[in-house]
Amino acid sequence: MNNYIRILAASVVALGISSASAQDKDKLLLATATDLSGAYSDIAGLSSVAAIKMAIEDFGSEVNGMKIEYIVADHQNKPDISASIVRKWVAQNHIDALVDVTLTPAAIAAQAIANENNIISLFSGSGATALINQGCSPISFLWSYDTYAMPRGFAPTIKAGEKWYLITVNYAFGHQMEESLVKNLHEKGGKLINSVRYPLGNNDFSSYLLTAASSGADVIGLVSAGSDLINLVKQAREFGLPRRGQRLATPSIFENDIDALGLDVAQGLVTNSGFYWDRTPESRKFGERFLARYGKVPNMLNAGAYSMTMHYLKAVKAAGTKEAKAVAAKMREIPIDDFFAQNGKIRADGRMVHDMFINQVKTPAESKGRWDVFKVLQTLPGDEVAYPLEASTCPLVKKQG
Repeated sequence: MNNYIRILAASVVALGISSASAQDKDKLLLATATDLSGAYSDIAGLSSVAAIKMAIEDFGSEVNGMKIEYIVADHQNKPDISASIVRKWVAQNHIDALVDVTLTPAAIAAQAIANENNIISLFSGSGATALINQGCSPISFLWSYDTYAMPRGFAPTIKAGEKWYLITVNYAFGHQMEESLVKNLHEKGGKLINSVRYPLGNNDFSSYLLTAASSGADVIGLVSAGSDLINLVKQAREFGLPRRGQRLATPSIFENDIDALGLDVAQGLVTNSGFYWDRTPESRKFGERFLARYGKVPNMLNAGAYSMTMHYLKAVKAAGTKEAKAVAAKMREIPIDDFFAQNGKIRADGRMVHDMFINQVKTPAESKGRWDVFKVLQTLPGDEVAYPLEASTCPLVKKQG
C-alpha cells in the first residue's frame, strides 16, 4: 500500500463520521459507501474513491456557488452496514448524491434508500442488472457495466464443442454473471459440465480447482473478482491446470489484478471491459494522471467513477439546482463524450450504454512496461452487449408492441 492510499484510508474514516458542515445548504454533498478493506478494496474501493476525488477537484470543487464536499465510509462488504450508513447520511448529513456503492447486495440496499428519499444514485463498482430492473428510477444510473454485458465479451472466444467448468462467487454478482455466461455458452455450442460456488473472501481454492481439473473440462471459467480472483488464478497455475491443456477464462480481470499476478501468471487470459487506459490519447492522458496520484493505472470501475461524477456535476451546473429530478433530466440531455465513453447514451432504465472491448492479457515478451497489460482484440458495440431493453422489467421502459 503506497503512501497516498494510507493517507486516503485515514482521511475517509474521518470524513465518514463527520457531519459538521453537511447541514449547510450552500454545499453539494456527495457520498460513497464502498469496500475499503476487503476483497474489492483495490479494484473498486480506494481506487474509485481516488477517481471521484479527482473529478471533484478537476471540476473546481464548487458548482453554482455551492462548495462540493465528499464523504466516504467502509461498508465492509455487508449490505446491512451499507444500508445503515446510507440511512444515517440521509437523515443526518442530507447527502445530495450517492456516487458509487460496491458489492451487489450493498448497492441494491443503498439504491432503495436513495430512491425513497429523492437522492441521485450512480453506480460504477456494481453492475447488477437489478439496479436497472426492479430498482430502476428516474434518478438512478448504472454507468460502467452490467452483469449481462461482461460475459457477453466471451461469446466470440467460445468454441463449439468446448466443455466448461465454472467456479463462481456465491452472491448476486456471481449468479448473474454465471447465468449470462451459460446462456452465451449454449448459444455458441459449448457445454457446461458443472459449476460450483464459493463464499466471498475465500482464500483456499484447492478443492474447487482439483475437482475442476479432474472434470475433463477444456475451459475453467472463473466467475470472480478482486483478491478472490487473484488467488484463484495463482492457485490454478500452481496446480498446473494450463499445463494440462485446460484454458482459464474470466469475465472480469482488471489491471490491478494483473499487476498483482504478474504477466507470467496472467498471460493469455481473455476478458471483457468497457475501458483500457492505453487505448486512446484521451484515456492515456487520464491514465497517466491517475497513475501519478494513486500509484496504479485506472481500471474500468475507476474511470467510470470519474466519468459519472463529472457528468453529474455538469448536470448540476446546467440545471442551476441540486434537486435530484432536475439534475437527472439534465444528465439525460447532456452528451456523454469523454475519455471513458465516446457517444455514450443513457437509456430509460438508467443504463449508460457505451462500447465494450474484448481484451487479452499480454505475454511478458509483448509488454513494454509494468502497465502495458492488455491488447484489445475486438470492439463490442454497446447496444449489442448491454442488458437488452426487451428483457427489462423497469416500468420506465416502453415496450415495443
